[in-house]
Amino acid sequence: MSEETAVTHPLTDRKVAADGSIEGYRASHTLPIRVELARQLRRRRTQVTLALLAVLPIVLLLAFELGASQNARRSGGLVDLATASGQNFVTFALFASSSFLLVVVVALFFGDTVASEASWSSLKYLLAIPVPRGRLLRQKAIVSGMLAIAGLIVLPGMALIVGLIFYGGGDMVTPTGESVALADGLSALGLAMLYLMIHLFWVAGLALYLSVSTDAPLSAVGGAALVSIVSQILDQITDLGSLRNYLPTHYSFAWADLLSTDIDWTGMASGVLSALVYGTVFLMLAARRFATKDITS
Repeated sequence: MSEETAVTHPLTDRKVAADGSIEGYRASHTLPIRVELARQLRRRRTQVTLALLAVLPIVLLLAFELGASQNARRSGGLVDLATASGQNFVTFALFASSSFLLVVVVALFFGDTVASEASWSSLKYLLAIPVPRGRLLRQKAIVSGMLAIAGLIVLPGMALIVGLIFYGGGDMVTPTGESVALADGLSALGLAMLYLMIHLFWVAGLALYLSVSTDAPLSAVGGAALVSIVSQILDQITDLGSLRNYLPTHYSFAWADLLSTDIDWTGMASGVLSALVYGTVFLMLAARRFATKDITS
């Protein structure tokens, strides 16, 4: 903008553009990722959540060591095989946490992000900086995604370390009796983690939508978790037939197909598609809702 089209602010003596912005203001420079990430990492809820995910494998180890009469069983389900090797221990940790704990973790990071700012009455001050609404929502969603991914890595990562130390690096034993070598097993577990990250995208989208729709963080987090629970209950009703395929949690355990030497990708492909569709719809609803949200009250 040329100086002829700008005026000088009477208090700051800085140039003011026609749209009212101060000279040098760039919307793309507001609320950088590093700033928002630092803010969220300093929050107690982030530190406690990540710490609990890191400690959970140790709790599982103690439960197996104190409560089991036989270790390293070579047959049975995922629970029975949990102590057969370090890989089996990781698999059990994912199996035990993916349907609820990881859902709550993702819902916490996404559901709390905007609603907490609104509950603290700091949201309107962020927008008055000014941070454009679309950018604020995007930056917060990106940081929430980074924290959620960190949580999804911390749990199996710690489980792998604990499992390898206490149960060794032997072959993974599947419920069908197959043995999977360490390298192949780790690759399968990496793909399982990637699948879970994509699958929980629908939870992230829903939690973010609820976060911009309420000023109560607990409502946003609990609402997303409750929808997941209801979906899982409905998925158990066989009378619904093929309608269950459209439930967002129907393919929650499709990653278990990776535990076979002959992998069937059909369930995981359907799960990825379902998660992307649901997640995208919820994110679009969140963006639309936040664009018109009244944040002055």
